[in-house]
Amino acid sequence: MTNQNLYIDMNVLQTVPSSNINRDDTGAPKTALYGGVSRARVSSQSWKRAIRHAFKDDAGSVGTRTKGAAKLLVAALQQLDPSMDDKTAMNKCSEIFKTAGIKLDKNNDTGALLLISTGQINKLAQYAIDNDDFDKKEVKKVLKGNQSLDLALFGRMVADNPELNVDASAQVAHAVSTHEVVPEYDYYTALDDEQPEDTTGAAMLGTIDFNSATLYRYANVNMNELVHNLNKEEAIKGAVTFIKDFVLSMPTGKQNTFANKTLPSYVMVSIRTDTPVNLVSAFENPVSSDNGYVKPSIERLESEYAATRDFVEKPLLNIVLNKYDTENREQVDNLSELLDKVTTKLSGAITDEDSND
Repeated sequence: MTNQNLYIDMNVLQTVPSSNINRDDTGAPKTALYGGVSRARVSSQSWKRAIRHAFKDDAGSVGTRTKGAAKLLVAALQQLDPSMDDKTAMNKCSEIFKTAGIKLDKNNDTGALLLISTGQINKLAQYAIDNDDFDKKEVKKVLKGNQSLDLALFGRMVADNPELNVDASAQVAHAVSTHEVVPEYDYYTALDDEQPEDTTGAAMLGTIDFNSATLYRYANVNMNELVHNLNKEEAIKGAVTFIKDFVLSMPTGKQNTFANKTLPSYVMVSIRTDTPVNLVSAFENPVSSDNGYVKPSIERLESEYAATRDFVEKPLLNIVLNKYDTENREQVDNLSELLDKVTTKLSGAITDEDSND
């Protein structure tokens, strides 16, 4: 771990037009009651999934969350040893999972989704090829090492064997609107292209629920834990990748219907040594406006950040990417500059001795 506590706070304001990016069980956009009024809400799970998909392009090593981990291991075994038949490969695989304390059902699936990295699968396969008898400690070591970025950030729970759990180094809050929202719906009809011209009536009709909102989004990273899960170099690179993909990603619910992919209006990143700070209390009293919510939401967030100075230590870095002028804050012109400054500050704050290499 690092010689001091080190946390990264990410605060984002993003306005989203008519959309339904995260649905509840009725098909309507998710909501939350906060400050006595109904808010638009996007679940943390939904946004983390979008971030994990973005990692595929940016992070290189991305894990797989699946019940079919045994099948992935069988494929890796047969890739290392093409002469190994399916039965032999599955027998080795079953023994590996039994040694790890992970139960497989009659279909050779795990009982719950298991997040496992490609590196772990490949290491397990090589270990199974090299050994006839499997050692529990060695198998556990493989399943705790070689972590992909999403596994190191978001963690893993293994109900069958808690020893294989990985503590998450990141927290992602449910995004909520800074203001009250009123649910709306679109009544639509569709005509049959092949119906006669003199035919009246629609071939299909229905409704789609939607809303529009200016969302407050928050996430943090415990750099101590991320360095523990990875190493200094990979942790810094991973944290910067997470910031980038947290800022730029968006869940894809009803994306083709609403084309609602927007970019944030405001991004604030802080590096703290005492505690992470979610600034959502800026909006406990909902923003009211007849002239847009973005600018007053930024003013609220800036004011809330200033108020935290009475409670917490001054951050090592506080930097803003903003469409508007910001007082008493280091501003950058683009996201690349922001990421470079974060990289530089983290590199100086984490010593080489902290690495797990």
